[in-house]
Amino acid sequence: MCGFSGIFRWDSKPVDPDLLRRMTHTLTHRGPDDAGFYRSEDDNPASKGRVGLGFRRLSIIDLQGGHQPMTTQEKKSWIVFNGEIYNFLDLRKDLEKRGHRFLTRSDTEVILHLYDRYGVSCVQHLRGMFAFAIWDSEKQSLFLARDRIGKKPLFYAKKGNAFYFASEMKALLEAEEIQKKVRMESVPLYFAYQFIPSPLTIFEEIHRLPPAHTLVCDSQGNVRAERYWQISHAPRSPKSVPDLCEEIRFRLNESTKIRLISDVPLGAFLSGGIDSSAVVGLMAQQMSEPVKTFSIGFEESDFSELNYARLVAKRFGTDHHEFVVKPETADTLPKLAWFYDQPFADPSALPSYYVARETRKHVTVALNGDGGDENFGGYLRYRADRIFSAFSKIPLPFRQSLQNAVEKMPSPLMRSVFMRRLYRAGRVLGSSTREFNYKVFCYFDEKAQNDLFQGDLLQSSLANKTYGYFESLYQQTDSKEFLDQVLSCDLQGYLPDCLLVKMDIATMANSLEARSPFLDHTLIELAAKIPWEYKVKWNEGKWILKKALKELLPPEIKKKKKMGFGLPIAHWFRGALKNFLRDALLSPSARRRGYFKMEKVEQLIQEHQSHARDHSYKLWALLMFELWHTVYLDT
Repeated sequence: MCGFSGIFRWDSKPVDPDLLRRMTHTLTHRGPDDAGFYRSEDDNPASKGRVGLGFRRLSIIDLQGGHQPMTTQEKKSWIVFNGEIYNFLDLRKDLEKRGHRFLTRSDTEVILHLYDRYGVSCVQHLRGMFAFAIWDSEKQSLFLARDRIGKKPLFYAKKGNAFYFASEMKALLEAEEIQKKVRMESVPLYFAYQFIPSPLTIFEEIHRLPPAHTLVCDSQGNVRAERYWQISHAPRSPKSVPDLCEEIRFRLNESTKIRLISDVPLGAFLSGGIDSSAVVGLMAQQMSEPVKTFSIGFEESDFSELNYARLVAKRFGTDHHEFVVKPETADTLPKLAWFYDQPFADPSALPSYYVARETRKHVTVALNGDGGDENFGGYLRYRADRIFSAFSKIPLPFRQSLQNAVEKMPSPLMRSVFMRRLYRAGRVLGSSTREFNYKVFCYFDEKAQNDLFQGDLLQSSLANKTYGYFESLYQQTDSKEFLDQVLSCDLQGYLPDCLLVKMDIATMANSLEARSPFLDHTLIELAAKIPWEYKVKWNEGKWILKKALKELLPPEIKKKKKMGFGLPIAHWFRGALKNFLRDALLSPSARRRGYFKMEKVEQLIQEHQSHARDHSYKLWALLMFELWHTVYLDT
């Protein structure tokens, strides 16, 4: 697990070695164990294309021989690679039979040999998480690739006669050519979804390579990106429920087993939910020593799952560690804004950062349960989507009357979680099924954004309709079933652009590698073909997964209600962080930015802190937006 950066010039000017080192230095947290550099002009002064590669390494496999940038005996190409290829040993055996000779034991070298044999289609052979860049000295071209589901990040910018790329945007900002100009169309998307969707970023001149994409930049500076993999729901699996359960168990067990390959200590995040508990249970069956497990909780009991985590730890005899997050976190939030490079509003970024920090004190690799909800229908809103898909058959006038009644609910009723959820769903009863899913999901819908944003500042961006992003994800789905479409949207949008960003940043900020058995693409392909009726029942999510794991997990875990990895910010914004929130959002610098109607911001704060409404997630989005500006644009 590592970080890399690079520069490709097609004007025959040399790559600035100082700039390359500065870019790479910003990524030290991703790889504290080693650094390496390569410039094409160092071994081929006549090269028309000039490339520079920089690398920071977190040593996991082949600790002695895995130094990067790496080449093969023939020195036709050079690579910088971030990630893990779990089937690299099988690939290596096959390549050796075909005459390839290896200099190291690393998975990195396997990618290079695959590229030499198969070219850009080498990605089809890889099973794992990856982002890499290969300099092809014969073709004088640069080849970039990202894994199928988007576990590992890759950003790029083309400016003038140069192409810049890196694992994080902060590295690209070291180049004076790249301006810190806000991409205005990204702002309403951020406030709608809590993240900025690929390929966009907060900066006008920087793009993110989407998951399952490759990119080639040739010697003329032409850039071409292509998709190489797509989730498919067809054909439907004809297997019985017992057979499907058996296949799920086999695939998840095998996906976990291959993620235990490591030359350094490993453990697991344990939330106490179905997914992480299943991973821990399967690890316990396959490891010769107790699994090291790590859990995080809160003083507020309604947000803490530590009791469930302890139950699982006891069941599997793990070496268990816990950490309790307290609201004295104001000093950490600007640091988070720096790590994320752009505004990011998922509040669980904070506990994710803390659990990764504590875990890194004991191990270098941690497995987790990411992907279980998106593959098998675990979120509460999926049940709401199913209910609404049936409810939508009721005539629209009646649904609109119910919506009007819900919207007039008095404020005191909003204090219970149940009533807040009822209000959130009820206020969109007059929508289509797709719009319902969008409006239940988003933080600020278009009406809320029009109330919030100042004057005409973002009208050109809002005219594009933030809902259009969801619609574009629906269009990529090959199923006509609404629940399939919803799950596919999350697998292609929310998962890679929010949840996996959060996990990558949280772990790499602490020099920790995270592995996710539920995100093995073979398991994703299996789950996509399971009928949605087996995943989302009227009153239960992940039905078939729970059935498959019946003998593995304690019954209390299978029966517990879905909590999610939340943060008690509603309490904090009325207590320990009350003044910090007001000072940040209503500061002179925040007012000068000109984005918002400040009276609306004050109203949101006042209503929240007086208990009239719970605006905690909206306020968190505003807070992280302001802190990002303070860290990246005010310095």
